[in-house]
Amino acid sequence: MQHTIKATIRPGERSGYVAECWEIAVITQGETLDDTVRNLREAVALHMEGENPADFGLTANPALLITMEAEPALHA
Repeated sequence: MQHTIKATIRPGERSGYVAECWEIAVITQGETLDDTVRNLREAVALHMEGENPADFGLTANPALLITMEAEPALHA
């Protein structure tokens, strides 16, 4: 059983950020990083509401582990 739900935040194609979970079917977005994290927490809570975490291979009350994709700053 896993103790965390892993998610990645990446820049959106046009603006803002997109967050996607690995273990559960949750994708959300936001204009800022703070908005995106807040939306992700809410979306995960709603997705897991009434569900047995063990059905997803998760322990009770799993934490969110969030990583971020970013383009490297290339100097010319």
